[in-house]
Amino acid sequence: MATWGNMMTQDANSSLMEQLTFFHDHTIMILSMITVMVTYIMMSIMNNNFINRYLLEGQTIELIWTMLPAITLIFIALPSLRLLYMMDEVNNPSITLKVIGHQWYWSYEYSDFSNNEFDSYMKPSTELETNNMRLLDVDNRTVLPMNTQTRVVVTAADVLHSWAVPALGIKIDAVPGRLNQGAININRPGLMFGQCSEICGANHSFMPIVIESTTTENFLNWINSM
Repeated sequence: MATWGNMMTQDANSSLMEQLTFFHDHTIMILSMITVMVTYIMMSIMNNNFINRYLLEGQTIELIWTMLPAITLIFIALPSLRLLYMMDEVNNPSITLKVIGHQWYWSYEYSDFSNNEFDSYMKPSTELETNNMRLLDVDNRTVLPMNTQTRVVVTAADVLHSWAVPALGIKIDAVPGRLNQGAININRPGLMFGQCSEICGANHSFMPIVIESTTTENFLNWINSM
C-alpha cells in the first residue's frame, strides 16, 4: 500500500495493475524526452543572439513540428485504448462479488453463495489492534481467492460513491439505480487497501475498503463458516 515513503505507484497485485504501471512508465518516458528537448531548444534560443532566417516562414519545419506531436500522440493513444478495453472486459468469471455503497460504509454480497452478505465499517481508533492501519482497516474484511477470475458488480443505495483499490488497478463508480462491473484476478495473497474515491458527504474519508486475498481452500472455509 502507499505510505509516506513511496514516490511511485503501489506494488501491483493483478495483471491489470501491472499493465497500468507499464503504461505509466511508458508515458513518463515520452514526456521526459519532450521536456528535455523543449528545455534545450528554449535555452539555446535565449542564449543565441543570431536568428536563423530559414527557420521563419519555413514550410518544412512547420510540417515537422506538426507531424512529430501527432506521431507521439499515437504512441500514447494505442496502448491507452488497449488498456481501456482490458479494463471493461469480463471473461467467464468464477465468482461474482456485489458491492453496495452507503453513507458511509460498504455492503458486500457473494452472489454465488446463499445468504452470504455483510456490512463493512471503518474500525474506530479505540478498537484498533497493533497491526491495524488507522483510518484504513475495517471490522469485516472482504475475502477473495487468488488466481481466480472475479467479477465485481458495484452500485449505490443513496448517493454517488466509487469503489477503488489501487493495488488491483480497479476503480468503479457506484451509481444509485445502476450496476457497473469490472474484473479482477489477484496474483498473490495479502491485504489490499482502498477508499471511496467519489465525494459522497461528510464522512466520505471514513469508508475504507480492505480486500484479503487467500487460497481457494481458505476462501471456501471462510464462506462455509459465515
